[in-house]
Amino acid sequence: MYKVASANDLITGVGIDDIKIREKAWVLPGQSYTFIDLSPVNYTSEVQAMSAEKLPFILPAVFTIGPFDARDSLKKYAKLISSHDKNSSHVKELVQGIIEGETRVLAASMTMEQIFKGTKEFKKEVFDKVQLELDQFGLYIYNANVK
Repeated sequence: MYKVASANDLITGVGIDDIKIREKAWVLPGQSYTFIDLSPVNYTSEVQAMSAEKLPFILPAVFTIGPFDARDSLKKYAKLISSHDKNSSHVKELVQGIIEGETRVLAASMTMEQIFKGTKEFKKEVFDKVQLELDQFGLYIYNANVK
């Protein structure tokens, strides 16, 4: 049977040595296949953090995150995440845990003045730290807004 994925989907094949990711594929009898949705999802969070001076603050943030369109990243995503619905609580908790953890660690090393004076630098640092963690799951930050 010949299968073709839609524009924002890919097909992974099982029953072969490793996962193969294709846009079109022949599916032999006994083989299974899965369509992977590549569209990104928005994750909104209000991170409760504490500065180096031990002053608590709430940092609202919105991240648009989805699978990264490179073969190695797509393989990681297919193996680790795609078996779950991307809107499932498992994926949401994973992503939000990474965002909150990295933001708290970074905020704890900065004073309130550094955080709010250098908003662009703080946002870039958060973005870089979160992206480093998401790489291991084949995910990519398409957009991030720290309010």
